[in-house]
Amino acid sequence: MQTNTTPLPQSRLQIDFEIPPERLAKAIDQAVGRLSRQARVPGFRPGKAPRVMVERLLGPSSVVDDAVDHLVEQAFREAMVEHDLSPLTDPDVEITQAVEGMPLIFKAVVQVRPEVKLGDYEHFGFAPEIQPVDETMVEKVVDELRDAEGTLQPVADRGGEKGDYMVIGFVGTRDGVAFPGGSSERMPLILGDDRLIPGFEDHLVGATKGEEREFDITFPDDYQEESLRGQTAHFTVNVKEIRRKVLPDANDEFAQSVGKFNNMAELMAELRLRLEANALDHARHDFADKIIQYAADNATLELPDILIDQEVEVMHDELRSTLARQGIDEESYLKVIGKTEEEIHADFRPQAEKRVKTLLVLSAIAKEKDVQVPESDIDAEIARARSRYADNSDLLRYFESERGRIYIRSTFRRSRTVELLVDEWLAAHPDAPRMPHIEETDEGAPAPTATADTAASTGA
Repeated sequence: MQTNTTPLPQSRLQIDFEIPPERLAKAIDQAVGRLSRQARVPGFRPGKAPRVMVERLLGPSSVVDDAVDHLVEQAFREAMVEHDLSPLTDPDVEITQAVEGMPLIFKAVVQVRPEVKLGDYEHFGFAPEIQPVDETMVEKVVDELRDAEGTLQPVADRGGEKGDYMVIGFVGTRDGVAFPGGSSERMPLILGDDRLIPGFEDHLVGATKGEEREFDITFPDDYQEESLRGQTAHFTVNVKEIRRKVLPDANDEFAQSVGKFNNMAELMAELRLRLEANALDHARHDFADKIIQYAADNATLELPDILIDQEVEVMHDELRSTLARQGIDEESYLKVIGKTEEEIHADFRPQAEKRVKTLLVLSAIAKEKDVQVPESDIDAEIARARSRYADNSDLLRYFESERGRIYIRSTFRRSRTVELLVDEWLAAHPDAPRMPHIEETDEGAPAPTATADTAASTGA
């Protein structure tokens, strides 16, 4: 078999094939047996009918057509192995010559991974930026801890103030008639959070427990319920409870209540250490992101539309998963934001292009750096997934499939490539602050998700 390859625009490749006549003859013999088994020619056992009878039953070109179809498919697979290609689409085949006794000649056009021409990705002029930790930051965390430990106490000597916790009952009417969703027996809220209709809670400032207030509210033009947009409703509200949050004092007793600390000095020292560790972690991640962006900006490649389209679908799946976790129906979400699925895809496209380019560039750097992922690491990640997602059989089947292993390998390979670039820079700059490697602080990489499967197709 002879093959010649010709690069085409948009990361397509044309492969010209010439198959020797003796191989076509063998494929024809195999086609006769295959078709005679499938067609069950009367008077002959399955697979034993002669060619003339098969063609009399199925048509004069049936045997050659079947032989050519199978030979083209087989030759294409062999060419993919010979040229080390990973096709992204099925081939578009055009037969030029298919005559018995002569070579089979055809061409196949297929979408392949684009060639990545790496530019500089190591000699950048920036360095990690580590945010210093000061006392104000430590005190802010202390205040957050105090807020978490705060208790709610009834308010009886004053009206409600911003920040108070209220429980209200209310009835909303339009032209004297209650409307769906406009009433509640007990609605908790934090006064001033504007959780309800804009301006609603302002009417409750200063109200005391047991007090009833009435007022009119106009719904905003972008309100989620279309029938209420721009409409004015009358509300009768009864204040059932008012509580204020009382925070504990920042003293030694408080420090002892939130952990194994003897006093506030020990608590604040521990908080400072944690903040400093977080600052180093954020600095490393931000630094890695800048390196990735620098490498992508300096690389040259053509992005195939199919990879971008696939990544758009991945991003859409990610959105669906996020909405599902929040208990939001996708159709309702699209209605609220006033967009169609096609418009959402158009919004995703610029980010999808960036993500695909980044994945391809990282895969090219991994190849150049010869970054390897041992099979034992993949096995260990699958074992973690079995424990982590024991109740999700579909996801576990994905992890354990060859497709899932390819995704895990690609994900690990890219993440380790990024970490290698950071570590190489740190080794070349011994005066820079030491930033711990991700594997020193985490038990392996996060388990992959099936929605990210497309990313694996752009990896090695």
